[in-house]
Amino acid sequence: MISRIDTPGVEMHSPAKKIGNLLTTEFTKDPHFYFFSPDETTSNKFDEIFTVEKRAWGDMPTKTWDLPESADGRIIEMLSENVLFSVMTGHLANGEKAMMGSYEAFFPVITSQLLQQMKFIKQSLNVEWRKPLPAVNLLSTSTCWRQDHNGFTHQSPALISTLLSVPSNLVNCIFPIDDVAAEEAYHFMINSQDVVNLTTFDKNDRPRYIDSNHARFQFENGGASIFEFASDNEPDFVLVAAGDIVAHETLEAIKILKRDMPDIKLRFININALSYRAIGTTQNKLSQEAFNEMFTKDKPILANFHGYPETLENILENYTSKHRLRVHGFNEEGSTTTPFEMLRRNMASRYDLAIDIAAVRNRTDLVSKYQAVLEQNHLHAIQFGEDII
Repeated sequence: MISRIDTPGVEMHSPAKKIGNLLTTEFTKDPHFYFFSPDETTSNKFDEIFTVEKRAWGDMPTKTWDLPESADGRIIEMLSENVLFSVMTGHLANGEKAMMGSYEAFFPVITSQLLQQMKFIKQSLNVEWRKPLPAVNLLSTSTCWRQDHNGFTHQSPALISTLLSVPSNLVNCIFPIDDVAAEEAYHFMINSQDVVNLTTFDKNDRPRYIDSNHARFQFENGGASIFEFASDNEPDFVLVAAGDIVAHETLEAIKILKRDMPDIKLRFININALSYRAIGTTQNKLSQEAFNEMFTKDKPILANFHGYPETLENILENYTSKHRLRVHGFNEEGSTTTPFEMLRRNMASRYDLAIDIAAVRNRTDLVSKYQAVLEQNHLHAIQFGEDII
């Protein structure tokens, strides 16, 4: 039985700050642990680590406003993801744990290096004397959906698609829905070996939906779960989300549809992890039997994905026929604009999802109503630089 919290979606917490807190614990208990980052440790809200560890600085001069620095600091900051990744993998080869954080749009810079590291892991698994390697752990934040003042140049979930396309059992792409799920993801990452873990989350405050038992259940039971507070028995439609912001939009779409079509029966499923051709992690993939029970055998599936829609669609097609699927996600439509306007531009907002289901139900009145709301918010965002919603 999955435990529940009393008020899902009410409390607001930052997943990034939670990760920052966990990193401080790691620094304290493990004298060999290192954290690698471009000049974005603070902007990504991992900066609590500076309370327990210093930035590596060598003998260079410092200013009064500099963060704590020393010649032997274990926070490695350099504006070169390539150099950082190279140093980190050398550290991992010594059997010592590490993590690397960066803006989502800049992580693809190390794509070739990641692929080479995966080849190294694959080969090392066949060498008897080679001990297991600590996981390559990547913390991806400042995502395509919330770049705020940066805009289109800082919006790309491409690394997710690349890693999930490589034929292997060496990659976990993790999408914690809130700070509690982010904590469980952290524990999964830090204890992993011989894999690449890419965990993607928002640095801003997000609604909290689940407790630690539920978050653990997802990892142990194929990387997905039904949210009972937002679900009906024998649903007419199955709504699915992978990613914190798109999950929130999907849950809000359910509220809209329930308000305007009270008789409709819906089910919400949250996916917290994907691996090659599968829902779930390399350790625990969702079986076909479990998929059929959770997603039903024949009901329409409406999904909302953090990254490119085709990436999730290709995975879902390994479980069911394509005609059941309608997948939303990032369609490479970006700008320096408001958070909800970003969702509208990519047809991943709550109203875009509601339009899909209203159209299937031949509720043209609701389709027009939802389209009007989207247009109203679009015009307001252009004029005032803020969202109505």
